[in-house]
Amino acid sequence: MREFKTAVIGAGSTYTPELISGFIERAERLGARSFAFCDTDMERGEILAGMARRMFRRAGVSVEIEATGDLREAVHGASYVLAQIRVGKMPARILDEKIPLRHGLLGQETTGLGGLSCALRTIPVVYGILEAAEELAEPGAWLINFSNPSGLVAEALLGRRPDARVIGLCNIPVKMRSAAAGLLRMDGLADCDFAGLNHLCWMTGVFKDGRELLSDILSRPIESSGLNNIPDMEYTPAQLRAIGGFPCGYLNYYYFREEMLARCMAEEKTRGEVCLELERRLLEIYADPAVDTPPELLKKRGGAMYSQAAVSLIEAIERDSGAEHVVNVRNGGMLPMLAPGDVAELRCRVTRDGPEPLPLRTEPGEHIRGLVRSVKAYEKLAARAAFSGEYSDALAAALSHPLSSDIKRTQSALGELMSAHRRYLPQFKDM
Repeated sequence: MREFKTAVIGAGSTYTPELISGFIERAERLGARSFAFCDTDMERGEILAGMARRMFRRAGVSVEIEATGDLREAVHGASYVLAQIRVGKMPARILDEKIPLRHGLLGQETTGLGGLSCALRTIPVVYGILEAAEELAEPGAWLINFSNPSGLVAEALLGRRPDARVIGLCNIPVKMRSAAAGLLRMDGLADCDFAGLNHLCWMTGVFKDGRELLSDILSRPIESSGLNNIPDMEYTPAQLRAIGGFPCGYLNYYYFREEMLARCMAEEKTRGEVCLELERRLLEIYADPAVDTPPELLKKRGGAMYSQAAVSLIEAIERDSGAEHVVNVRNGGMLPMLAPGDVAELRCRVTRDGPEPLPLRTEPGEHIRGLVRSVKAYEKLAARAAFSGEYSDALAAALSHPLSSDIKRTQSALGELMSAHRRYLPQFKDM
C-alpha cells in the first residue's frame, strides 16, 4: 500500500468532514497520509484543517495536513486533486436562485439559468486547477471534481482537453442506488443502469441475481427526490412508464416545473439562504477545539454519501479493484443519443487506469434520449461561453435550456445574473 498526497481545493467547505470520514473509514487499506487543504478563505481553511486533524487523531490515524492559500503549493506532488469550490461562495448561489425568480424562471444552483451562471464562473477556475495539477502534481494524478455543476464542468474540461485525467463526481447516483435497494428491500446499493447527464439522469435498469427489476419499482407510486434541497414530488405508475426510468430528484424541475416554480417563489428563504445559516452554525462547531466528530447538523446540509462516492472512487483507482462507480466521463459510445466525446454520467469499471464506461444492459427510450440531447446541446454551448467570454454564446446556451423562456425574458434574466456576478466573469469583456 503506497502512501500518497491528496490536495483538497476548496477545503473550507462545510462538507469536508464528510470527506475526511471516508478516508478514516478506509485508513487501513488506503495510504492517504498527506493532505493539502487549499482555500481562498484562509480562515475557513484553517478551521476545517483543525477539524480534520482532530478527526484523524480521534481515529488513531497519523496524517499530515497543511493549510494553504496557494493553489500551486497545494497540488505540488499530489496524486489526487479534489476540487470542491464555489466561486463567489454562498452569496453568489443565493443570487443564482433569486434573480431568475424575479423573471418568472426557476432559480436553482445547477439547473436552468442559475446553473448556467454558476458554470460561467466555475469552469475557468477549475480549468486553472487542472493546468496547475498537470504541471505540478504527481505524473498521472487525477483531478476529481465535485464543484457544481459537476457534469457541465467535466464537459467543458474534457471537451477542451480530451486526454485530461478528469473525473466528474456527484453523490446523486449513490443515493439513487440506495433508494432503489430500499424499495426492493435489498441490502447495500442496488446494481443499476444509468442513462443521462449529471442532475439529469434516470435509472433505466435495476438488477438482482440476473433479474431485471425496474418494472417492480415503476409499478408503484414513488416520491422522488430524497434530497434536502429539492421538494419531493409523487410520480404515478403511468407517469413513470411514460418516462421509462426512475428519475433523479433534479428532474422534478422538468416534470413539475410550474409547481416547482410556484414553490420556489413562495418560499420565505431560498435553499442557499438556508445553507448560509447552516454553514455559519457548522463553522462555529468546527472551530471548537473539543469537537472531533461531524455533528448531526451536517446531515441537514445535504452531504449524505458524499464521502462514500469520493473516497471509494479513489480506493478503486489505488487498489486497481475494478469496482463499479457512476461518474461523469466521456461517453465512448455507451449512450446512443450522444457523441463518443460527450460527457455523460455512466456506470464505469474503475481501475488504476481510471474509469472505463460499461455498456448499458437496457435501452433508454426516446423520451429520455430526446431530453438528454437537448440538455447536452445546452451544456456544450455553456462550456463554449465559459471559455470564449462571448455574450452571444452565453445567450445561446440560456435559450437552449429546456427550462428557459422566451428570448426577452431569458435575456433579461441572463443580463441581470451576469451583471450581478461581474467580478467573477473576467472573460466577458463586452456585456
